[in-house]
Amino acid sequence: MRLAKGLLLVLVVFLFFSCGKAKNEGMTLRFNNGTEPQTLDPAIMTGVPEFKLAMQIFEGLTAYNPTNLSPIPGVAQKWEVSSGGLVYTFHLRTNAAWSDGVSIDAETFRYSWLRALSPETASEYAYQLWYIKNAQNYTKKLVKAEEVGIKAIDKTTLQVTLENPTPYFISLLSFQTYLPVPRHVIEKAGSDKWILPQNIVGNGPFVLKEWFPKDHIKLVKSLTYWDREKVKLDTVYFYAYEDASSALEMFLNNELDWIDTIPSERMDQMKQKPEFHKAPFLGTYFYRIHINANKALSDVRVRKALSLSINRDYICKYIGKAGQIPNYGFVPESMPNYKGYAGDKENPAKARKFLAQAGYPEGKGFPSITILYNTMEDHKKIAEAIQQMWKKELNIDVALENQEWKVYLQRVQSLDYDLSRAGWIGDYVDPNTFLDMFVTDGGNNQTGWSNKKYDELIQKAKREKNPSQRMKIFYEAEKILVEESPIIPIYTYVRVHAIKGTVKGVYDNILDLHPLKEVSVEK
Repeated sequence: MRLAKGLLLVLVVFLFFSCGKAKNEGMTLRFNNGTEPQTLDPAIMTGVPEFKLAMQIFEGLTAYNPTNLSPIPGVAQKWEVSSGGLVYTFHLRTNAAWSDGVSIDAETFRYSWLRALSPETASEYAYQLWYIKNAQNYTKKLVKAEEVGIKAIDKTTLQVTLENPTPYFISLLSFQTYLPVPRHVIEKAGSDKWILPQNIVGNGPFVLKEWFPKDHIKLVKSLTYWDREKVKLDTVYFYAYEDASSALEMFLNNELDWIDTIPSERMDQMKQKPEFHKAPFLGTYFYRIHINANKALSDVRVRKALSLSINRDYICKYIGKAGQIPNYGFVPESMPNYKGYAGDKENPAKARKFLAQAGYPEGKGFPSITILYNTMEDHKKIAEAIQQMWKKELNIDVALENQEWKVYLQRVQSLDYDLSRAGWIGDYVDPNTFLDMFVTDGGNNQTGWSNKKYDELIQKAKREKNPSQRMKIFYEAEKILVEESPIIPIYTYVRVHAIKGTVKGVYDNILDLHPLKEVSVEK
């Protein structure tokens, strides 16, 4: 009896503190982010899971309207644009501050953007700031910081001069690479340690409270955020569960409020539930090819043979199961006001002819190659299907290798792969966000591919003021990309996720970005 009584006391104490903890956390949202973030440094991050966190912790000059992602005032309360579209003048709020109380001013943004542009930072997204005058030259160490078109006129006035008129520049200012970072913390803690929980400060609606690697990140409402009265959530948990099936079970057991991935084998079941959401998505699922990995992959005929022998309809219908659209170009069909270039559809006979012309008739003498993918069951299923297709149609042997998100990113960035699974989601609504990544030595090219004509077309599109002519230029560039085949487009995404009916203030949009500032959870 003493033992039982002791257990009862322990149980009562546990329930007391557990309930007290839950109560103290206030209105709480539990979201599965699907993986461990590579970093929380806005200048370095490249992935969607990272940005989903960063947009809650940091705020740029502009922010996203949650209903349609149009730019709304953020740290900048207003701005003017010169008649020629080259000079932007931003007026910052006087009450914008970091979560430790340190003020934010125009110099904060000048420092942050120059840091992202600096070659020492090695930002793969530095090119997103190259719209700014002399920004690219600064990255290449050709000019000094004073020559870059970023000027802090006074504490609350930032003036930005562009190389060319860029209609979507205001929309870019909400993007991760344009987010401010705390100079005073970076200089004290160091560029690699400032993002640790004991050091990091933010200027967004939420503050990082705890970070348990490979389990969860906990955010709490910021007490210094300028618009804190509109923030409804007290606590947000971002879980890092990579197993989509386990995350779904947690959702069904009310342990999660929101999951953004549904395993394909459960898709038909979940489609019948009111929590299921499906929406267009501005993203392409594709494979990168490291064209210098071996002699075979350096041959465009081999790359085209690989693409021509993939049955995309099968992958979409029997593996994806969510309504994905087979893609034979790179820019997704969901891109407004643009009709992209589409390459040849599946043609195994033509694929075998290309392979034979390259010196590998019936696959003879073809080197063993490996598909690298990040850990997720559906990525594995697609890789296995393509492995079988290439064996059946081309008689070539393909190995598969999966790695956790961080390792996978490092391998792709260092070109330590043969072929790699990839996905690209638009950073903004314009074909340029898909096509400019493959310019020579582009930070997100990561294939080793280079084409002078392609580079010239991308630069020409940036200077072109006629919208119709600009789209024609993008078409010609996409044609080169698809025909040279350093990538293999597979399908255009659709976004499927499941969210409890108690969660309010989340809206579907083609970039699948969701600021949590005004999201709430009903009891």
